[in-house]
Amino acid sequence: MAPVGSTKRSSPRRKANHPLPRQEQELELNNLDVGILGEYLNVNPPWEDMVVNKIKNMLVTEQGLVLDTICLFLEKHSQFWEKQEVSFRDASVQKLLEFLSLDPRKATDKAFFFHLYGMILRECPSVEQVQSHLASLLDLSHQHARQREGIALAVGLASTKHLEEVWALLEHLGRTKFLRSAVMSEDSQAESSLRWKWVSSTSLLCYGQIAKHTKEQILPWVDNIASRMVYYFSCGPCDEILKSSFLSAAILLTRSLQAEYGSQRYKFTQIPELILCLLNILQKEPNSLTTFLRQKVILVIVGLSNLRPRFKPLLKSQVLKTCLQSVYMLPPSKDLKEDLLSVEQAPNTTLLYKKTVRALDLLLQNFISENPSMDEVCFLLQHIEHWLKSDKIHERSRAVQSTYLLLQYVVDSLKLAKEAVPSMLGHQIGVLTLLWREKDKITQQHSHFCVYLLMELVFQQKGKLVESAQWSKMKHFESNVFREWEMKLYYLVKVFKEDLTVAQHTQLILTLVHNLSTCNHLRCDLAAKLLLMICVEPGFRKEQVAELLQGLFQELPNIHLKNVQQTISQATLALGIQHIQEVVEVILSLCQPSERWILPLWKALAANYHVAREVITLLYIRLRLRPPRSLLQSTYRARLVSLMALGTIYELLYTKEYRDTVCWAFSGILLGLLTELYYLLEMGLVQGMFDYQEDDLGSKPLGPCRICMEALKGLFWTNEYWEVFADVKLIQGWELFGQLETFPRGVTLLARAMAHYNCEIKAVMGQALISLKSNEERDNIVGICIIIEFLNSPDASHYVSWKTMYNSLNLGLSSRNQMVRAMSLKGLSSTLMRPKKERATVREGAIFLFGDVIHYGGKKLQQSLKDLASQAAVPLLLNMADPCQEVAMKAKFTFLRCAILLKWEFRKELFGKLAWGQGLGAANDIFVYMLESNVGNYQQFLSQALMCLDSSHTTVKLAAMKFIGALLQDYFNDLCLYLRKNDVISLKKCLEALRHDTDSRTRNFYLNCWNDAVELSYYVQD
Repeated sequence: MAPVGSTKRSSPRRKANHPLPRQEQELELNNLDVGILGEYLNVNPPWEDMVVNKIKNMLVTEQGLVLDTICLFLEKHSQFWEKQEVSFRDASVQKLLEFLSLDPRKATDKAFFFHLYGMILRECPSVEQVQSHLASLLDLSHQHARQREGIALAVGLASTKHLEEVWALLEHLGRTKFLRSAVMSEDSQAESSLRWKWVSSTSLLCYGQIAKHTKEQILPWVDNIASRMVYYFSCGPCDEILKSSFLSAAILLTRSLQAEYGSQRYKFTQIPELILCLLNILQKEPNSLTTFLRQKVILVIVGLSNLRPRFKPLLKSQVLKTCLQSVYMLPPSKDLKEDLLSVEQAPNTTLLYKKTVRALDLLLQNFISENPSMDEVCFLLQHIEHWLKSDKIHERSRAVQSTYLLLQYVVDSLKLAKEAVPSMLGHQIGVLTLLWREKDKITQQHSHFCVYLLMELVFQQKGKLVESAQWSKMKHFESNVFREWEMKLYYLVKVFKEDLTVAQHTQLILTLVHNLSTCNHLRCDLAAKLLLMICVEPGFRKEQVAELLQGLFQELPNIHLKNVQQTISQATLALGIQHIQEVVEVILSLCQPSERWILPLWKALAANYHVAREVITLLYIRLRLRPPRSLLQSTYRARLVSLMALGTIYELLYTKEYRDTVCWAFSGILLGLLTELYYLLEMGLVQGMFDYQEDDLGSKPLGPCRICMEALKGLFWTNEYWEVFADVKLIQGWELFGQLETFPRGVTLLARAMAHYNCEIKAVMGQALISLKSNEERDNIVGICIIIEFLNSPDASHYVSWKTMYNSLNLGLSSRNQMVRAMSLKGLSSTLMRPKKERATVREGAIFLFGDVIHYGGKKLQQSLKDLASQAAVPLLLNMADPCQEVAMKAKFTFLRCAILLKWEFRKELFGKLAWGQGLGAANDIFVYMLESNVGNYQQFLSQALMCLDSSHTTVKLAAMKFIGALLQDYFNDLCLYLRKNDVISLKKCLEALRHDTDSRTRNFYLNCWNDAVELSYYVQD
């Protein structure tokens, strides 16, 4: 478990007591068993010095005789070489041993004679004799491994003082092999291939022994030796014999170069080819662990990597891929033990595995030691990453352990170069963090440590000596309790945001995104949780929005878990709350609006009604980004912002999550679609306009004009204004939108239908007035067509002031477009533009004429006039509230004439209030005089007032409400006596109709009177 954090920078693990990688790998390499004549490898035999002195005292001819004797002996008894020791007697050999003062039992040691042969050749001063006896040596049988090893040992000893002669002879041997294989028939080649395979093995071993014995002379010859080794390995069959010989030679060569101080200053050319041969051996190794071959190969590679020039990135990458795969793909430990049970004299499985894995760790540590930088750390982790994401637990465990040991070594032993930290580090931190929920506890613990260590390296690079508060808190939480786990992640997210660069943090986020579709549920859930926490955290950077949304969009088709889909929606919404403009721009740019997987992102933004409104607003703004024709190239057109916004609006019209928002923005969307359609017609983008089957529900409009047209229809259909859609459809009005010439007529018919069905007149009128002020002619045309048609509606004056309308139409007179100027003039001549003068005059005249009829009707019609006066009493009373003073005065005058005709009781008092009374007090007195003079006529007055609730004049309607409210309040008991059940029913129906009125004053009237009406129904009797 990670320790408790402190204010000092502390490593979250114990330091390992390993030697440095260079020292350890040299030690391991020197201890490798290369299988070449055991005791003659690294230790000089005790008898060697004595024998060398005697050889030096021999004449050349004597040396030749001894060499002939040994060669004859070796050739004569070649059939016994498969055995370790043999028992035979030879008089010449016994005599030789006596002459050299050696134990006669040496005659049974095969290795001794090769060693002696090589020593004599080494000390022989005659070049001709050396060449002759070397040739004889190479002519011996190469069938058995001990024979090949012995020949190589003798050649290696001889090369100590006769390197050029030895080299020439081996070159001749190689050419002989090549020439023979080229001229022989297939049958002959097959017969001799086995012998030449053995000879190739011997040659490889010879080059290894040459490297071992020439020491300080080796450097100029290394590239030649390496090239010959590569040649023999590449040309021969890669069987166990050739593989073992090549590896033994490579080990000896590497040992020699490590021992030679000057090798660090020497530049070698053949090392990459040698490395590729070693990698080939690893690649062909079976997926089991029964020998130390993997350890040997990796240690040799480590040794060679220390030479100049350093490995190029491509070669280093090949080395890492092959070595990691060879070790990590081994079966689990329990299966390795089963493999070893079938192998005789197999080494201990635990030791075998540990040494192999340790060799791999040394390789990684050696690479980072050569280039101590964060770039190199990321390079190495990049190759381990594949195994960190493996589906197999044991492979992930091995990769995490290697990563942990590598990072532990870097933090403990190296000081990295101060440089820009690569962005890839964020991705690698993300990969390791997602292993925090591993089922295997050791892997889980190592992944925690890896993240801690990487963050410590980040702190070091930034020069931080003190831990941040969040980092210290995060390392305190080690419990599996859910709440503490949540807090740990919370602090981790804080640390990532504060200490990683923007690029690194972005890579971390993308790593989480790409793991949302993984089959590993633990990793997927953790990725989703962390992603949401990052997005919800305040201060999410704008520059990260695009890459995050692009990543989410790419992953959406592969995500099937509902909780993860919900997390994506929540994360998208969180981004929208913080950076809605950037979010909308990015989503628009991802793909065509009709793409299936883009809709979830739009839906996510609709979960917050403020964000949803901003989305629609931004789409409307982008709908108006219309470039001129000169910029509409074919390639640019496909990504035209206004077209993308248009397609998105079309899709959102049919998305239930946006239904309320579209209704809120109805007028803006309507004007935007109309002007967009006009623009598309101007630009000639009419493809697919007329070849679309409207009644085919399975098809989708393709061309931009058709999309705009269907969006326009859908705006009415989806907002329950289907009557408008149907009205225009039945008179074939939609077809008029297909051409510029008939477009204004189409807008006019559409506006007429909207006015008839009272479809958003106030809001659309407001947008039309704004369009009339625009600098764009298309906006002026659409705006004026709507305004002129709405002016024919009697309700138009309720939604816009006369002054505002006059100023707007007057502005239209200066438009560049002739049609706009003409229609503006027509609007100014409309009767609705003179409401206070003409309409008020009509009302004034009608009321005055009625009063004259009442007054001068004569006695013959007096009863009929009394009936009319009684019926007009309430309407006249209500018209006294008319804002036109002339109308109000005529209403008072005629009201008094009616009162006189009907002989009301308080006529004189009534006249005083009508003539000089002002304010609410006078109005109340007039109401009382009227009611008290007409006791019993309450049903008639109530009926007249209820009819006035439908008046199109707001003042009359409000006065009727006051009259009814006062009647219910002050004359409730009288109403109980004089009304009938039907009267109360009519009252309740009229009130119920006002329940959902858009005017708040009307709704308040309903609320205030409803309870009285209900109570009245209890008392009224038929």
